[in-house]
Amino acid sequence: MTSAPLSRRGFLTLASAVGVTAVVRPSLAVAATGPILKPIPPEWFVAFGTNAEMRWDSVDPRRYRTTQERLFVRNHTATPTIDAASYRLRIFGDGLRTPRAEADAVSLSLADLRALPQTSLTAVHECTGNGRRFFAAQQGQPAAGTQWSLGSVGTVRWDGVRLRDVLASVGLDAGAVSIQAAGLDDPYVTGGVDHGRVRRPFPVAKALEDALLAWGADGDPLLPDHGFPLRLVLPGWVGIASIKWLGSLEVSTSELTSPWNTKWYRMTGGDFAADSPPLTVNPVRSAWELAWDATLPARPVRLTGRSWSGAAPIARVDVSLDGGRSWRPAVLDRAGRQEQGWTRWSVQWAHPRPGSHELLARATDALGRTQPAVAAYNDNGYFFDAVVRHPVRVA
Repeated sequence: MTSAPLSRRGFLTLASAVGVTAVVRPSLAVAATGPILKPIPPEWFVAFGTNAEMRWDSVDPRRYRTTQERLFVRNHTATPTIDAASYRLRIFGDGLRTPRAEADAVSLSLADLRALPQTSLTAVHECTGNGRRFFAAQQGQPAAGTQWSLGSVGTVRWDGVRLRDVLASVGLDAGAVSIQAAGLDDPYVTGGVDHGRVRRPFPVAKALEDALLAWGADGDPLLPDHGFPLRLVLPGWVGIASIKWLGSLEVSTSELTSPWNTKWYRMTGGDFAADSPPLTVNPVRSAWELAWDATLPARPVRLTGRSWSGAAPIARVDVSLDGGRSWRPAVLDRAGRQEQGWTRWSVQWAHPRPGSHELLARATDALGRTQPAVAAYNDNGYFFDAVVRHPVRVA
């Protein structure tokens, strides 16, 4: 259900009724017990310590959305457990209509947020490093970081409240340009340096366009590994921008920064300039719903896969069953596509011959963005968007 945002007077009335106040940082019951709390059985996931990748051969071609149980996990530290009853989202900064210091932040409970107009949206959620291992495996250029294949992605229906409604209720200054979202997980320490809690800024324009504060997925509360009790969702953008365990939003009239948009999640190395901008919109990618090096029968078989883009719907998918020597259009399942989710597709392999083969899938979105043959190399292995050569055996 979606309805008009509350007026400022309506919000103040609500605040009085449910006790929204400006307070110093609250005391939260937060205890990290991870690194991952949900079951990650090997038939569903490939485990990487604090991270877990979805196996594409575990995906049901008949199911469009990814459930939380099946969704990949990307943690910088460990999954915290947070008491929903004492949870508060703090909003502060000089970008509010009434500027507030951090110590004087507006404090909103989950009940306060649920009193605002509620909505749902379906979007692809994806780690920026999805496909990273192919920089080495396919291009001979190793890149640092978790060696994801293509399984750090899913399409999720998020339930919550539009951020624009929250900001309208609190009061947004016309000069506000940037918002910094910060999580409640443990500070990230690497190389002996404490970088603080995971946080990353994004433009007010994105907040007003389609950003969501989500407390659930598919009608269920968020699992701890996916941000319980509240997370930010920035549809189409790199996964790091959708901060989990959201603790605060700083609204500013100047551009905000953090290590997660100045040191990381930018293209560095390779042919990229030192001042390359922070990454935002995800590229176009495709994956086959098959195990790596799968064995297929030597008889007609229907193969399936999915393609997605952070910027626009998928317009076309071309596939090759002979290592790229010839191409044909895949059949797109447009009826099943939802909002900003991925597109399912299929192809009939009429005469698979015994032996080794490489399957390729190349997607193009409605803006004309097409997967390249080679991904642009960068030190941290972000945005591997090249066509992946998927090996299979026919026996």
